[in-house]
Amino acid sequence: MRDYVGAIDQGTTSSRFIVFDGEGGVVGVAQREHEQIYPGPGMVEHDPLEIWRNTRAVIIDGLAAAGVGLHRLAAVGITNQRETTVLWDRHTGEPVHNALVWQDTRVNDLVAAYGRDGGKDQLRARTGLPLASYFSGLKLRWLLDHVPDARARAEAGDLLFGNIDAWLMWRLTGGPEGGLHVTDVTNASRTQLMNLATLDWDLDILRLFDIPAAVLPRIVSSSAVYAEARIPELRDIPLAGILGDQQAALFGQACLAPGDIKNTYGTGCFMLMNTGGQPVQSRSGLLTTVAHRLGEEPPVYALEGSIAVTGALVQWLRDNLGLINRSEEIEALARSVPDNGDVYFVPAFSGLYAPHWREDARGVIAGLTRFAGKGHLARAALEATAFQTWDVLQAMRADSGLAVTSLRADGGMVANELLMQFQADLLGAEVVLPTVTETTALGAAYAAGLAVGFWRTPADIVANWRANRVFQPRMPVAERTRLLGRWSRAVERSFGWVEG
Repeated sequence: MRDYVGAIDQGTTSSRFIVFDGEGGVVGVAQREHEQIYPGPGMVEHDPLEIWRNTRAVIIDGLAAAGVGLHRLAAVGITNQRETTVLWDRHTGEPVHNALVWQDTRVNDLVAAYGRDGGKDQLRARTGLPLASYFSGLKLRWLLDHVPDARARAEAGDLLFGNIDAWLMWRLTGGPEGGLHVTDVTNASRTQLMNLATLDWDLDILRLFDIPAAVLPRIVSSSAVYAEARIPELRDIPLAGILGDQQAALFGQACLAPGDIKNTYGTGCFMLMNTGGQPVQSRSGLLTTVAHRLGEEPPVYALEGSIAVTGALVQWLRDNLGLINRSEEIEALARSVPDNGDVYFVPAFSGLYAPHWREDARGVIAGLTRFAGKGHLARAALEATAFQTWDVLQAMRADSGLAVTSLRADGGMVANELLMQFQADLLGAEVVLPTVTETTALGAAYAAGLAVGFWRTPADIVANWRANRVFQPRMPVAERTRLLGRWSRAVERSFGWVEG
């Protein structure tokens, strides 16, 4: 009896495999971290082969943790860190370079050059995205320009490109021996190479970025039976769902109606609002992206606000400053003081994403006095996540015209009660945590399960969703206004640090 669905959740810091039952409950999970490689300032890389090895290992461990044999899996879905760019040899399976991670800013010069020629928003109408170092298209261009012989090999059809979803799918389905080279619409919409209206690669943009079409994967729906796995760990199991991690979280949070909104608190922070069957062009610094496409149905679109550094700031306090030994200690340290002591932390380590889109910004700690201590730094670091989320929600309200009164939250940081309460206070809206917090992997599982009939309709997903805890705002309006004013001043001081 095939009564479970699996999900490969390949994230920025780790790879996981999670087994879900028919009610969306977690039956078993396994996780392995991979190395974060920093070759220089603003450069962030991953080893694709390490990610692949870890993926295979967590599949074995996750099934063992669940006590589930392969014969009980109905399907497996994939969700992945988006924009992280892999270029590999189709004959050997060897990457030609480490993956360029979504946080990597080495393409800033390219962004600036294209911006001077046509403006930062010249591609927004077609792709929903401003020119920025964030997206994979220019990362691919950098690899073609800087890896010896890469361009000639790409034009000859010997190299393949993809976000991590395409890399894993190719490997899972045979790799050099006939592996399937596909990417779903949500991942394709993060390359800045796909046309939102046609859901196909935009030939004009390929010419503009000087990218050969031969390297690109075929674009497919988010929920469909693509192929059966050909590795021993998942032999003959249908691979039936692909969603970029934030679209997967939107799906897993059952935000399936226009106006539904979620925020994922992880390494970065990502807020998405379902806008239905028509893309909404942002006037407030947000991204227009594909939310999902089920089978042959029309696509569903979303507005997104992306924040580069949230949970990563806690890791920075731990690893770079030694302020804490474990990330979980940040809440207790922040609670050791009654407030932030007028200290504000703008973590623009690789510039600022939505709604500012300032590559010239860098991290700033403002308001320091002799009074400030490590507790104030810890509190300011947590509050930075909430402040940045407020900035994005204001843009979301402006673009959508909706008065958002409820935010569905997920991700590792939602375990921090101090942060969640401060977030509700700052937004003046309730923050709702779901019973099943593994929403990213759950979204991928739902996509795969729908494709094979494990779940019949999206209504089953809505029926599965349950609220676990609700944080209600209780901060006085005057205090909220004062804090937000100080935050805005700190953000302005982060601008213009990098000249060029």
